[in-house]
Amino acid sequence: MGIVWTIVLGFVIGVIAKLIHPGKENMGFIVTVLLGIGGSFLAGAVGQFFGWYRAGEGAGFIASVIMAILLLVIYGKVRGGSS
Repeated sequence: MGIVWTIVLGFVIGVIAKLIHPGKENMGFIVTVLLGIGGSFLAGAVGQFFGWYRAGEGAGFIASVIMAILLLVIYGKVRGGSS
């Protein structure tokens, strides 16, 4: 059940990040889920580095969305899209 929950949250975080970020990135369902999961992972890693989270704790929802937006901006720059 943990993997299903990760996919659902990753999708929600990815969709919110795509709604907040200006521009249009043509991403499918799987890439949107990976964007959200990547944002959560990156938020957890940065939070552990700064001491906001301990190992094993999940990152906050808002921090995950912010990191997913950051990944979306980087994706747009690398791809050469509109950002």
